[in-house]
Amino acid sequence: MFKKILIANRGEIACRVIKTARRMGIRTVAVYSDADQNALHVTMADEAVHIGPPPAAQSYIVIDRIMAAIKATGAEAVHPGYGFLSENMHFAAALEAAGVVFIGPPSPAIEAMGDKITSKKLAQAAGVSTVPGYMGLIADADEAVKISTQIGYPVMIKASAGGGGKGMRIAWNDAEAREGFQSSKNEAAASFGDDRIFIEKFVTQPRHIEIQVLADQHGNCVYLHERECSIQRRNQKVIEEAPSPFLDEATRKAMGEQACALAKAVGYTSAGTVEFIVDGDRNFYFLEMNTRLQVEHPVTELITGVDLVEQMIRVANGEPLPFKQSDLKINGWAMESRLYAEDPYRNFLPSIGRLTRYRPPVEGKTATGIVRNDTGVYEGGEISMFYDPMIAKLCTWAPTRLQAIEEMRLALDTFEVEGIGHNLPFCSAVMDHPRFVSGNITTAFIAEEYPEGFKGATLDAATLRRVAAAAAAMNRVAEIRRTRISGTMDNHTRRVGDDWMVSLQGEVHAVTIAADPNGSTVTFADGEALRVESDWTPGQPLARVWIEGTTLAIKTSKIPMGFRMRLRGADLKVHVRTPRQHDLAGLMLEKVPPDTSKYLLCPMPGLVVKINVAAGDEVQEGQALATVEAMKMENILKAERRGVVKAVKASAGASLKVDDVILEFE
Repeated sequence: MFKKILIANRGEIACRVIKTARRMGIRTVAVYSDADQNALHVTMADEAVHIGPPPAAQSYIVIDRIMAAIKATGAEAVHPGYGFLSENMHFAAALEAAGVVFIGPPSPAIEAMGDKITSKKLAQAAGVSTVPGYMGLIADADEAVKISTQIGYPVMIKASAGGGGKGMRIAWNDAEAREGFQSSKNEAAASFGDDRIFIEKFVTQPRHIEIQVLADQHGNCVYLHERECSIQRRNQKVIEEAPSPFLDEATRKAMGEQACALAKAVGYTSAGTVEFIVDGDRNFYFLEMNTRLQVEHPVTELITGVDLVEQMIRVANGEPLPFKQSDLKINGWAMESRLYAEDPYRNFLPSIGRLTRYRPPVEGKTATGIVRNDTGVYEGGEISMFYDPMIAKLCTWAPTRLQAIEEMRLALDTFEVEGIGHNLPFCSAVMDHPRFVSGNITTAFIAEEYPEGFKGATLDAATLRRVAAAAAAMNRVAEIRRTRISGTMDNHTRRVGDDWMVSLQGEVHAVTIAADPNGSTVTFADGEALRVESDWTPGQPLARVWIEGTTLAIKTSKIPMGFRMRLRGADLKVHVRTPRQHDLAGLMLEKVPPDTSKYLLCPMPGLVVKINVAAGDEVQEGQALATVEAMKMENILKAERRGVVKAVKASAGASLKVDDVILEFE
C-alpha cells in the first residue's frame, strides 16, 4: 500500500480524502493557493505545499506546480478529487510518465470518456441511447444559433470539458442561444482552460439519474446503484438522494449493466459515474460520464456501506474489488443537501465573507438514523470569491425515504451558519415541499415551484402554533431572567404575567401560560393546550424545544419584544407582547423601504467583466446591461423595463460589493 499520497484539490473533497487515507494509515500532502493558506484541508494534512496565487488557473490547475509538489514531498500517488485536474488526461499522463500512481482511471479512459463530445460518440457507436445533439466543434455564436434551430428548441449548451454545472446554459430561442454560447465559452475557458462547446436537445420534464460504477485492473466492474439528482438550479445539483424514488428494479438493472458495459469498453478503472436522463416512461438516455469521484458520492456510501475513496486507492494499488455485483444491496435511504455560499433571498447569488458562526449538527448515529457532514471550512474561516461556493454536504440516512427526509429536516434546522448568505433555508423548504416528499420531481422542480425565486417558506397552521407556543414559553424564561436583574427599579416588584399575544406570519395568537419546574403548558384561545419543554436559556442561538413529544430546532435571536426564529426554511419575526403592548403596537407606522428602481445595483460581491451600455443609451426590457463574475460563474444583469441610462457608475475590472451602484437611470 502507498505510504504517502498527494491530494490535488481543496475544500471538502480534500478533507474527505484525508479522512479515509488517515484511517488506512496513509500520510497525506495538501496543496494550497494564497487564498487557502489557512484552509481546513491544509491543517488536516500531514504536509502542505504552496502552489501559487488564488486564481485556480494560476495554481490548482497548473500541472507543473502539482508535479513540483509531488517531487518535493516524495508522494507515491495522487488523488485528484473532483474538478480542477481530475478529468485532465494530460495530468494523468504526466503522472504516469513520472512513475507516480494516479488514483483514478488511466489517461486513455479519461480522454475517451472525460470529454463529453468524444464520450457521446463512443456511446453512440456502442449502441447506447443518447440525446439528439451536435457533437462537432462550433465556431461562433451564429453557428450555435443555426445548430440550435436545426435540433429544435429548447437546447442545452455545454462546455465539452465541463463539469459541476460550469459552462452550461439552456436556450429557448435564438437570442438565448447566442448569449448562452458566449457565456458558456467564457466560463469554460476560465474554469477548465478549454472553451470547446457542444449543443444537444434539452429533454423536457426529465429526471437526472446517475449510476455509480467501480472497476478494478482485473476486469471486474460493478455498479453501486443509482442517485437521483433532479433537484438542480442553474444545472447545479442542490439535493441528491439514493436510491431514486422513481426507478424500478428492471430499469435500475438495465441502467447499471449499460453503465458497466460502457466502462469496460474504454478500459475504465477506479470510481466513475455514468449520467442518464430518464423520462416519465423510464426511458433512459446516456448523458455523459464523469471520470472521477462525484460530489454526491456520500449518499451511495451510506446505502451500500462501501467507502469509495478507499476502493479508489486500493484499485490504484492493483488490488481486485472485494465484492461482486450480487453482494451490493440497497440498505435504507440517504439524502444529501449541498450547503452553498449563496443567498437564496437574492436569487441565489454568491455570497462571500467570514463565517462568524459555523456549527454543523453532530455527526454519527441518531435515535432513528445517521447524520454525516462533509465539509472544508471552520468557524472563523473565510469564503473566497475564487472558488466554488460549496461549503459542506449534509447527508442523512434512515431505513425509509420519509424517515431520511425527517432526519434531514432536523439536521438542517440544527445547522448554524452565520456571517454569509447561504441556502440552508431553501434546502429546508424543499424538504417540506409536498411534491418533493411525494417523489414526483424533475430537473425543472425549482423553476416550476419557485418561478419568482425563493422568498422564504410559509409554515403550515399546525407548525405555526407549535412555534407560537415555543416563543411564548421562551419569552417567559427571558422575562423571568430580566426581573432578577438588580438595581433596575427600587421599591417595585415586577411580576411576569400569564397572558400574552404572539404575532407571527401575519397571525395573532392569544395564549395563557401555566408554568412548572419542568416546562410550560401553553393554552390557546380555542382551548388547545400544548406542553412545551426545553433546556434553552436566553442568549443561546439554537433552541431545542420539545412540544407534545416532537422536537423543534429553532435558530433564534432577540428582536424588540420578541425573537427572530428560523426553522423549516422560514425566517420569522415573532413578537410576544402583553395584551396592552399588542394594542399599542397596532398603532405604530410601518417603515417603507427606499426606492432603488432608478439604479442597477450589484447583486453580489464580484468583478465587473463588461458594461454593455453608456450614458444616454435607451435600453429595452430584457436587454443585457452588465456582466458580473463571482465564484467562477458569469451573471448577466438585464434591464427589468425600458429606460434611459443617466450615468455609468462602474467600469470593467472593478471589484464591487453588494448593492454598489453600477448604473443610474433617468
